Amino acid sequence: MPFSDYRTALVTGASSGIGAAVVERLRRENLEVHALARSAKALEELAARTGCIPHVLDVTDLKGVTELTQKVAFDIVVNNAGVDRPTPFLKADAEDIDLLVDVNLRAVLHLCRLTVPGMVARDRGHVVNISSIAGAYHFGGNTSYHATKAAISMLSHQLRIDAFGRRVRITEICPGRIATDIFAHVHGDSPETRQRFIEGYELPEASDVADAIAFAISAPVAVNIGHIEITPTLQVPGGLMTAKPTTRPPE
Repeated sequence: MPFSDYRTALVTGASSGIGAAVVERLRRENLEVHALARSAKALEELAARTGCIPHVLDVTDLKGVTELTQKVAFDIVVNNAGVDRPTPFLKADAEDIDLLVDVNLRAVLHLCRLTVPGMVARDRGHVVNISSIAGAYHFGGNTSYHATKAAISMLSHQLRIDAFGRRVRITEICPGRIATDIFAHVHGDSPETRQRFIEGYELPEASDVADAIAFAISAPVAVNIGHIEITPTLQVPGGLMTAKPTTRPPE
């Protein structure tokens, strides 16, 4: 279904990084793009640069999100907003777990609940869920994040079943390490953070992810691109660990 068949799009987490890049990319297709994020200043700058319609709104504000989706029939929804609190699970705080579930999962479920039925009724629509390679592979210290992203992966599969028989397409985008400011948000904006995660690496840019999303959306109506994994060429996800026991088993 070419871009010309769509008119409106909603992008969450739109103030920076992948979200802002997606807004810019979709605006180039002359779509009416609604950009949702908490940062008023960043959204104002994005709107001035792209002509998008800004909404200063927390994605977990169900009342606000509901009102927005009742006013606009969205043809495209890009669920990009996400947070991380990379603490070993055995030391996790209840507040961190609740935050990850609320932003990474609950908000996405509600936004799909509010928009996909209309897409089904119109026989037209595309949902793009930004998950992570963390939803498919394991690496230490991020258990709650892995769990929420794995749930988004399953949601993406299930939505296709729920919309079966209608021209509603679902795409899951699974980024690995991308050169965005997410690391500064999570670990603090410091030279140490940039050196640890960005500097010296050959990384995809946010615009590369946006181009992949545009590729999926612009495919012919008979084509659903369900899953795209985007990682650096020099990154390999997953791993295998084996430990020796540190204590003797009880006798």
